[in-house]
Amino acid sequence: MFYHDRELQYKVRVDKPNPAFARMLQQAIGGIEGEIRVCLQYMFQAWGARGPVKYRDMLLETGTEEISHIEMLATAVALNLEGAPTSMQDEFAKDKVVGAVLGGMDPRHILSSGMAAMAVDANGVPFNGSWVVGSGNLAADMYANVMAESTGRVLATRLWEMTDDPGMKDMLSFLIARDTMHQNQWLAVLEELGGLHSVHPIPNSFPQSEEVKDFNYAFVSTYIGDKTTEGGRWTQGTSIDGKGEFHLKKAAPLGGEPKLAPPVPEGHAQKEQMTTADTVIGTVTDKIKGTLSGSGGSAE
Repeated sequence: MFYHDRELQYKVRVDKPNPAFARMLQQAIGGIEGEIRVCLQYMFQAWGARGPVKYRDMLLETGTEEISHIEMLATAVALNLEGAPTSMQDEFAKDKVVGAVLGGMDPRHILSSGMAAMAVDANGVPFNGSWVVGSGNLAADMYANVMAESTGRVLATRLWEMTDDPGMKDMLSFLIARDTMHQNQWLAVLEELGGLHSVHPIPNSFPQSEEVKDFNYAFVSTYIGDKTTEGGRWTQGTSIDGKGEFHLKKAAPLGGEPKLAPPVPEGHAQKEQMTTADTVIGTVTDKIKGTLSGSGGSAE
């Protein structure tokens, strides 16, 4: 069950409405760095969680909090759209390009939503569910969550820089603070699972004895120039998980040339594609025999 409260989690106020900034805020709602993404990511991870129930509970609580952040941002979009022109006639009179497309606002805020937020990014592209990560592996999901919160915090700080509205700066400062906590809580789970030495390589349930030993801690350099690739921490010393030694290996073709079977007739490729190597050799041999026979020579 989910319940709601009529009041926002944190105060949202706009001192000077700005339709262009409303469009920018859409990225924090429906963009790849946005709140819909983290909300659904934590929810789907929770709904499929197996193992200690405390991790499921934490994901559910944080995913539910993210719903409130979507609500805050949607409210901010609506408040920034108040006073925006609902007719283009005056704008046409001022500027042939419709006031640089209504001063930078998204026309769909008028055409599609009636001056309200939408589940789209700053370019009007709808939210994409393929961004939601829920692998069923707790450690892998925590890293995905750290990345999501990190890029979300980067976005929020950029939005903070792009506005001089005190109310918007205050709301964004709150969201930035929550991103700080969420980054730390996911990292805390990784620490609780044992940290770098214990959780890696992910999944730690797969036996490393099944790996190709010469490559599991090798940095493969694909640089073809004369100079040697400049090394770093990733090319020498004990691996980060403490289970191997980093080393550098020049890329080399070890797999041979791939050979594929001819197309199946049902696939209806071109006739020339369906000619096998044996058929080609046979055809050439027949031509040679014909030439030699015509000249009185031997085909052997």
